[in-house]
Amino acid sequence: MRRSAGFTLVELVMVIVLLAIIATISVQFVTLSTQGALDVGSRQKRALQGVVVSEQVSRELRHAFPLSLRTSGSCIEWLPVLSATSYIGLTRGPGFDEIDVAPFASVPSLGDARALIYGYGSTTVNDLYSTSNPGVVSPLISSIDNSVSPAVINLSAAHRFSQRSPERRLFVIGTPVSLCQSGRFLYRYSDYGSNPVQPAPPVTGTREVLAANLTGAMDFSFNPPTLQRGALVSFSFTLEDPHSGESTPVSQEVQIRNVP
Repeated sequence: MRRSAGFTLVELVMVIVLLAIIATISVQFVTLSTQGALDVGSRQKRALQGVVVSEQVSRELRHAFPLSLRTSGSCIEWLPVLSATSYIGLTRGPGFDEIDVAPFASVPSLGDARALIYGYGSTTVNDLYSTSNPGVVSPLISSIDNSVSPAVINLSAAHRFSQRSPERRLFVIGTPVSLCQSGRFLYRYSDYGSNPVQPAPPVTGTREVLAANLTGAMDFSFNPPTLQRGALVSFSFTLEDPHSGESTPVSQEVQIRNVP
């Protein structure tokens, strides 16, 4: 009599055990592969965010008047240059409220614009944020007549400049701008007015989020211009993944080429 073909209980148990081992290895492999892909995506996202933030900060700083830069803790402040030209004659009596200049290639938007002449030498950075008369920064510009030659800048009040530029350069500057870190966020402040003492951070004006997920203190440093190079601003910050806790350090240097 022939025996019936089949599996013994031991063989079935062995097969089940082997399948369980294979399934466990397969699941672990898929899990690790998926986690690896997520980690790579997170790193790429932080790297892209670091590039975007660095480029935004760099573009802002490149428009700064070099000696207006000042830092305090995790804040940096500067006066943005809206336009520049050469002056032909400074304010003179009786009104002391007109400046003759070479015509602008493009008339700057006025708003809260002011005229700045030189600002080097014995001038301190805080003097650039003051509109005292005499001084290096004028009162508000009320209008610019660019249709005549020479063009004329009309000031809202009488003003005499305390310095002259060796190259007769005149800058039209806007209201101060600040970047300040607060906790995990980097903010951009504007439209808060000018103060001889740096506000860190400003308490009025407009505040915009420039970056998030920062860890540690954002560090700003400033090297003033010399005869061999322009002003140099260095900044560094670290971005952190809120889920994994993995961090990405970012550092950048910006050369500011505006000259007197």
